[in-house]
Amino acid sequence: MKITIIKVSMFEGKCYDALKPLIFPILAQLTPEGIELEFLDDRVEKLPQALTSDMIALSFDTFSARRAYILAKKFKTKDNIIVLGGFHASLLKEEAKAYGDVVMVGDAEDTWPRLIEDALNGTVQPKYISSRKSDFVPIDINHSAFRGKKYQKLGLVQYSRGCRFGCDFCSIKAMYLGKVRHGDLKQVIEEIKATKEKIIFFIDDNLFVDEEAAIKLFIALKPLKKKWACQISMDAALRDKLLKLMKESGCIMVLMGFESLNKNNLERMNKSANLTIGDYDRAVANIYKHGLLIYATFVLGYDEDTAESFQEILNFAMKHNFTVANFNPLIPMPGTPLYKRLEEEGRLIYDKWWLRDDYCYGDTAYRPKKLSPEELKDGCKLARYRFYGVGSILKRLFAGSYHFKLYNFFLFMALNIISNREIRRKQGRLLGESADEIGINKT
Repeated sequence: MKITIIKVSMFEGKCYDALKPLIFPILAQLTPEGIELEFLDDRVEKLPQALTSDMIALSFDTFSARRAYILAKKFKTKDNIIVLGGFHASLLKEEAKAYGDVVMVGDAEDTWPRLIEDALNGTVQPKYISSRKSDFVPIDINHSAFRGKKYQKLGLVQYSRGCRFGCDFCSIKAMYLGKVRHGDLKQVIEEIKATKEKIIFFIDDNLFVDEEAAIKLFIALKPLKKKWACQISMDAALRDKLLKLMKESGCIMVLMGFESLNKNNLERMNKSANLTIGDYDRAVANIYKHGLLIYATFVLGYDEDTAESFQEILNFAMKHNFTVANFNPLIPMPGTPLYKRLEEEGRLIYDKWWLRDDYCYGDTAYRPKKLSPEELKDGCKLARYRFYGVGSILKRLFAGSYHFKLYNFFLFMALNIISNREIRRKQGRLLGESADEIGINKT
């Protein structure tokens, strides 16, 4: 039996900020010997016009759902099995089922082996649902699945899945049912030792989700002399002992969700960690005091945001000379409290924006309270363009003394050049491609 596994992009064309998809080595580890595997990444390579595999498995998120359904229709034959999995398929399994033969819900560790066994026995089921309790499998971080594909030079590692917070706009809680699971620490350390990249990025939704587990990880990292980055919640920003240990263990940058400067917005988001910190300026200063760079994310379009909010947040990001910053329009993602609330309030512009053939990256999918949909789209676009303009890049580079270290300098320049390029490549592009023939329409 031959299986083709595809990581789906949101639209055609190579992207330059793609990270290695860990689903490739995970599925490889879970697949018995004797089965031929083919790995294709739609984000970095052109897909063939047809596939002859016995099974084709597509992994995708909400932004790439429309294209995944297009590819499922394109590659379907009377003799093969189309499998749909990933975040979006897990959250909207009934929708996904309409476009494939099998839907995988949740983690692969306890669903993929069952699917393979059933496929070999000719007893494939339409749905495989994870218990979300299985152990993480050890993976080959340098798997041959990545060979010949151009990714960002980051070694990806996962220590935990899930998050203890329940942010209004985030689908993590819906995916993992509010639970958090950790992998085996020794196994994680072995994967880090094996990686060839100079920088490790922990893809955990929040590495600080369990303080005791995080500290054990940082202590184990110290002897490895590896540089690494991660996502953490705002409640870690004033923890001096923790930040000191992170720095000593090799941390060079933290990704943090500032989201909004407005307290009422943060309350609506249910950003408890941000509300507890209160003073963002103090939090930023403390992180910089420990020699860490900051990748800041913001969400615009909540009920208290006005036309002035874009400039206020841009000014804040410029004042603190963030290495990277995302200015994201609020997107109602399926499975989130936000989506349900906007639906109940009658504020969704589209029922399912991710299926529309006229939805472009950056478009507004709902009606903000104090902004027009166009103002939200254009405000985020302008903030992105200004932050990654040449003048802004130079200003942030030379104003932040922490960027003067040689390694930080090259990291700063690489991240800003790539971000500038990707923002302009994605902004305003249609998701997927024309798909009227497979029943995806404008309703």
